[in-house]
Amino acid sequence: MNIIDSYQFGLLVVNGKGYTSDVIIFPSRVIDSWWRMAGHQLCLDDIAEVISESPGVLVVGTGESGLVRVLPEVKETVDAQGIKLIVEATNKACQTYNQLCRSQKVIAALHLTC
Repeated sequence: MNIIDSYQFGLLVVNGKGYTSDVIIFPSRVIDSWWRMAGHQLCLDDIAEVISESPGVLVVGTGESGLVRVLPEVKETVDAQGIKLIVEATNKACQTYNQLCRSQKVIAALHLTC
């Protein structure tokens, strides 16, 4: 299980390992250097692997200032797949992920800067 140790602008520490690029945290692995196709918009292609894993919850961290926007198509598709979507500024998203990952399958897609 992956636990977020800390987050600050531009740096996320998961299980003692630091990441300075956006990440997707799966229960058993972390994909670092995650880039969205359209900058500060989250589209379906950005989370195709997440959807294929069928988590119970997807937590999206929208950056320190919340600049990342989740497109309506993402919300609709995730809902249709029965995945609960939680969209929060990254600091709060890290807390939410840590609270939920102990009791259910959660994946977090986190923007680490703005």
